[in-house]
Amino acid sequence: MTVRDAVRAATEELAGAGCPSPRVDAEHLLARALGLSHLELYVNFDRPLRDPELAAYRALLERRARREPLAHILGEWGFRRLTLKVDRRALIPRPETEVVVERCLALLAEVAEPQVLDVGTGSGAIALAIADEHPAAWVTAIDSSPDALALARENLGRTGLGERVRLLAQDLTAGLPGGPYDLVVSNPPYVEPEEIETLEPEVRDYEPRAALVAAGQTEAVAHGARTVLKPGGWLVLEVADGRAGVVADLLTELGFRAVRRSADLAGRERGVEGQWG
Repeated sequence: MTVRDAVRAATEELAGAGCPSPRVDAEHLLARALGLSHLELYVNFDRPLRDPELAAYRALLERRARREPLAHILGEWGFRRLTLKVDRRALIPRPETEVVVERCLALLAEVAEPQVLDVGTGSGAIALAIADEHPAAWVTAIDSSPDALALARENLGRTGLGERVRLLAQDLTAGLPGGPYDLVVSNPPYVEPEEIETLEPEVRDYEPRAALVAAGQTEAVAHGARTVLKPGGWLVLEVADGRAGVVADLLTELGFRAVRRSADLAGRERGVEGQWG
């Protein structure tokens, strides 16, 4: 069996298991089994596979067919310019969150040494991406989960951004720490409790419920940001699909101005931002 044959058979198997991107997953998993990059796999499509290689591939495919997330199987995932460690301790970074980072960077472009607060940092994706792409930014990142913070610390070590990113254990019920900040950003839990069982198995069964299920965190961040933002500072929130209007109205009611919504790469309004003072 060649690489091409193996990918074709695996794509059919993963499609039958309900995986939403079976061809891409099949390629990534075979590249991992062979110790190749995704690009290197393409230039080896006609290479025969040895029995040990097929066995290693089979083990990875069985995990994916059980709907374990591809990112968990690979153990890492790309987010903007970074490659982050990912596992069950925090949400897998998603493309819509990359757009949130894009908005943060745009708002901070003219700020010489911005102070930033990332609320609910999880894997550290937002905090680390901002520090990576704005080389003068200083970022405080908080989370209430010790497991998530441990993962964020591992990712901080991978990036070499340690001097400019500070990780703190803090729950929203205790308010927001420090300040004043030029920008507060958050990707808070926003799945309604009654919706959790309707999610894809990759999310429902493998990602932490505390990072998924809404319990007033969006509102708490919006209220708390008013006490820690500098005059003219910005709040940037990722929100559930279909909720941007509600959250934009909330920010207006709380006294934020220049409230705007932003669309993700699929054209869905998933970001809301507002300026304080």
